[in-house]
Amino acid sequence: MKSSERLEVALSRIAAKNGDWHIVTSLDEARARADALVSDDRHARGAALGPLDGTLVGVKDNLAVEGLPWTAGIEAYRSRIATRDSAAVARLRHAGAVILGTLNMHEGALGATTDNPAYGRCANPLAPDHTPGGSSGGSGAAIAAGFMEVTLGTDTMGSVRIPAAYCGCYGLKPTDGTVPRDGLTLLSPSLDTVGPLAANLELLSAAHAVLAALPGKMARPVPARPRVGVPLQMALSKCESAVMDAFSGARDAIGAHADVVDVDMRAWDPSVALRGGLLIAEAEGAVALSALLDADTGLGPNFRRQLEYGCRAESVRILDAFARIRSAKEAALGALREVDLLLLPTAPQRAFRHGDPVPTNQADFTSLANFAGLPAISLPVQTDHLPTAVQLLSAPYGEMTLLKLAADVGAIA
Repeated sequence: MKSSERLEVALSRIAAKNGDWHIVTSLDEARARADALVSDDRHARGAALGPLDGTLVGVKDNLAVEGLPWTAGIEAYRSRIATRDSAAVARLRHAGAVILGTLNMHEGALGATTDNPAYGRCANPLAPDHTPGGSSGGSGAAIAAGFMEVTLGTDTMGSVRIPAAYCGCYGLKPTDGTVPRDGLTLLSPSLDTVGPLAANLELLSAAHAVLAALPGKMARPVPARPRVGVPLQMALSKCESAVMDAFSGARDAIGAHADVVDVDMRAWDPSVALRGGLLIAEAEGAVALSALLDADTGLGPNFRRQLEYGCRAESVRILDAFARIRSAKEAALGALREVDLLLLPTAPQRAFRHGDPVPTNQADFTSLANFAGLPAISLPVQTDHLPTAVQLLSAPYGEMTLLKLAADVGAIA
């Protein structure tokens, strides 16, 4: 089907469902239609095509898209219009992607439900009364809804991979520093990373290649049969039985293509490290968004409380938080000297209903990659009801090993 035809189908779906689901925050229909027609013409003429030529793409609302509101999910930024594309969006356009618009997110990227007080409670299309995760909730939901084929998210402690897990799609957190952050409304400069989500591995791989644009010499060699480590410390975080059942099946499936062993990462306690990371995000967010904190309006009450908490944090607590994530980093890098990859559940739970208590351990496993600056991929595992997921982590610049093993394993059920 031509890009322009797929675009019209997507726009029809958005028109029918977005009013209830609150996934898309703004559309650029005229430019998307024009770009889709240009892509169709390139295909028809047999002209040179970009790696994502004609692919329908949506962008998390904290990344600038020229001419569209650039809100970062914050009411105070509702009237802020991007005057140029963020660097990541510009790379996608250059590769032939058709940018449809921007996507809902957790306010300020500080949370994982995307129950946004200003732009609506984002639904998970697989179960509309459930959360799609966050903070890139709209990015996962847009894939699950069939609104877009690739989306951009940002990942501070799991904000690409948790929505991918809850929404049954693929998500990749690249090696720190490989995707430019120009045009990103930062929350935590220490931890924020831009990454793609996609409906399938082929599109995810193509999007990553465009976004990262790494010189070949930086990529790690891909082992013929990788050695995969399962950290014993995953037992420290309580997981739903459905997650553990799916993890066991995924471990077996991966074991057909890799040597899977247990590894002991004694210096890593998932929840202890996560609490350190959360304080860093709150404290750095208070600095990055200090002008908004000084205003009387424009921030939701929960978001304001989080930033104010970070603003009040004593230096000794900040130093302790950095020490916690440094221990996690050292544990991960130490384990990756013994094995090629690490295997963990993506999240300890599946998507839960909006309004239910939010689990405090959502990012226990995903945050490890952010603390250590590592690439990590979330792979969906299909179950009878809501999906779950597993993630693979590699040493820096090991994305090709992650993608190769994921492709070898294929669909996990």
